[in-house]
Amino acid sequence: MATETYKAGQRLRVTQQVPHLGNADPTTAVSVEGTLVNFTQQKTGSWFAHSKDHKLWLDRLLLKKDDGEMVYVNLDQYSSVEVL
Repeated sequence: MATETYKAGQRLRVTQQVPHLGNADPTTAVSVEGTLVNFTQQKTGSWFAHSKDHKLWLDRLLLKKDDGEMVYVNLDQYSSVEVL
């Protein structure tokens, strides 16, 4: 999860890795770059015991890509965020 606070207007590159088990290529990485619109914690519809409001909370970035597309990125232990 994110340990930093990001500010709207910052240009970020987020790289996420998806681990694969039993595969010759152990991970797949995907990157997205854009200007940060919002950084927040939002609860999901998933239930998770002993958490705030008994819901699973995720660190979530809203990025605006150069072409105008808006992208939500959920951060997890496989996420890397770079300030550009």
